[in-house]
Amino acid sequence: MSDESPAPSDGPAGLRALLPDLSPWRASRDFRRLWVAGLITNFGSFLTFVALPVQIKELTGSAAAVGAIGAVELVPLVVFGLYGGALADAWDKRKLIVWTEAGQGLLCAALLVNALLPSPAVWPLYVVAAFTSALGAVQRPALDSLIPRIVAHEDLPAAASLNALRWQVGGIAGPALAGVVVAYAGLGWAYAVDLVTFAASVALVAGLGACPASHEARKPSWKAIAEGARYAWNRKELLGTYAIDLAAMFLAMPLAVLPFLADELDAAWSLGLMYAAIPAGSLLVGVTSGWTSRVHRHGRMVVLAAAGWGVAIAAAGVAGNVWLVLLCLVLGGACDMVSGIFRGAMWNQTIPDELRGRLAGIELLSYSVGPQLGQVRAGGMAALAGVRASVWSGGLLCAGAVGLLALCLPKLMTYDVRTNEHAVRLREKRAAAVPAVVEG
Repeated sequence: MSDESPAPSDGPAGLRALLPDLSPWRASRDFRRLWVAGLITNFGSFLTFVALPVQIKELTGSAAAVGAIGAVELVPLVVFGLYGGALADAWDKRKLIVWTEAGQGLLCAALLVNALLPSPAVWPLYVVAAFTSALGAVQRPALDSLIPRIVAHEDLPAAASLNALRWQVGGIAGPALAGVVVAYAGLGWAYAVDLVTFAASVALVAGLGACPASHEARKPSWKAIAEGARYAWNRKELLGTYAIDLAAMFLAMPLAVLPFLADELDAAWSLGLMYAAIPAGSLLVGVTSGWTSRVHRHGRMVVLAAAGWGVAIAAAGVAGNVWLVLLCLVLGGACDMVSGIFRGAMWNQTIPDELRGRLAGIELLSYSVGPQLGQVRAGGMAALAGVRASVWSGGLLCAGAVGLLALCLPKLMTYDVRTNEHAVRLREKRAAAVPAVVEG
């Protein structure tokens, strides 16, 4: 953390110190557009996120068929996430975002047409899921690498907090809205509303300023991707953020076994609260994230927060009272949010522009593949040792793995944004350039 702790303050001033730092929102029109577009898309996407497995369940009656969605999405996520990073470095990021957003809208339209047929087919649902995963994997590195272009260097931690807050608002309200729409209006309406949100977000991102590739960028190729991977390998503090997030999500993500945990606690009514508890904890950090802009030792915070996530999940597996379990999940979500804020700050404040897209592709894998594989681990461990053992053992393994990685990668623990050579170089480079995005 910062070497000097802010003096305690009372009243409105103390409250303002906790509230999110809105500097990126006030300073950058493009950031405002991107934030609002993301919020709209997030709500709409949760409609399809809920409707798609419901429709497969209705058409097949098979849990395995529903679970196959994850397998269908995984390969495009890996392949196109890496190649999408190379595209983000070589192409105009705004155009890439607009076209991938429009493509996802067309895929949503295909789901709507299929749902309106007298006898909807199953195979288009998997095809759309695969292509949506591919387009999302191409788009995300462009979105992540655009942020350092449109936000002042010193405001990047605040931007990370605001973007995470946007995701958490959608993560709580989106599924709730989706459940109501699917249950009372039907699948067709869910896809239709999602299509409208895509149209709105395309209109917003189309108004972003041009964001061409940097002069040092290389053409997209697997050789360029390998160059990005070598850079990440040589930056041990970055490597630590990827490894820690992957370990935390793989070892301690409990979502797959929450329905069974609710049953073991004789509290089937609590399942919805369990699913909402982790994003609720993240939201609590998001709305009180003003303090994050005053922290300088980001690597240390990543380690402590990831270990805290593991301990909280382990406690949820041990607790015998459902309210204690919910509290532990909330605390876990809060720790995960803190880790995410400081990982994002490290990435955006130290990675050079010409490599930002390719490194964003690697980041996409670190925070996307882990949770998906974590569901497999949690389910398999529950089958072998029981639900509670699956949860608490995963949390303890997570805390242990994080500690081991911190010992093996000391540069992560000593990282300080004020003195890190990569952060200093990038800060000086941006200070010397003419500001392109800061506007009232």
